[in-house]
Amino acid sequence: MKNSTNSSLTSTIDTLKSDSKYILFFGNSLTAGYGLDEDQSFPTLIQKRIDSLHLNYIVINAGLSGETSSGGKNRIDWVLKHRVDIFVLELGANDVLRGLDLKETKANLKAILDKVRSSNSEVKIILAGMQAPPNMGNDYTRQFASIYPSLAKEYNASLIPFLLQNVGGIPALNLADGKHPNAEGQYIVRENVWKVLKHAL
Repeated sequence: MKNSTNSSLTSTIDTLKSDSKYILFFGNSLTAGYGLDEDQSFPTLIQKRIDSLHLNYIVINAGLSGETSSGGKNRIDWVLKHRVDIFVLELGANDVLRGLDLKETKANLKAILDKVRSSNSEVKIILAGMQAPPNMGNDYTRQFASIYPSLAKEYNASLIPFLLQNVGGIPALNLADGKHPNAEGQYIVRENVWKVLKHAL
C-alpha cells in the first residue's frame, strides 16, 4: 500500500515494483482517509483484502484533502507518471460543497478520464458516484447525481452507484464533522468499492 498523502508521490512511483499491477485511487479527503490513521482508510483496507486473496496488485492512495475536480485535473499528469492498471476516480464532492458550476465539474472529470485513457488504452476505470446534500436544491442534486452514470457510459467504465451508501448521514459511522467516515464507516465504504472492484481484478 502506497499513500501519496504521507510521502512524496515521486518517490512512491520510483519504488514501485514492475511485476505488479497497480490500482490508483484518485480523490479527495474521502480517499485520503481524513482524520484517521493511514491504515484505517478504505484504500488500505482494500489492499489488505487483496493481500489476503494473494492477488498481485498494489494500491496507490492518491487522495488529497480539499481536492476539487479542477485541482484533480491539474494534478493528474503528475500522478500518471507510472503505469496504472485500474483507475478509481473519486472527485466532485468538494465542488458541491463550494456550489461550483456542475458543467465545469463534468468537464474537469472528463479531462481527467481522457488523460487516464490516453496514458493506457487498456486501463480499467471505476467511477465512485456521489450525491449532493438535499439543501442544494432538487435541480442541482439531480444534475450532480447524473454526472457519474453519464461518464461511466461514455468511458465504458464501471460505476460505484454511491460511495457512501449506508454511511452518509449516519452519525455513528462518521467523524464529528458529519462528512467523513470514521474507522467503522471505512469498512462499509470498502465493501461498497469491493463489490465493483473485484470484477476488475
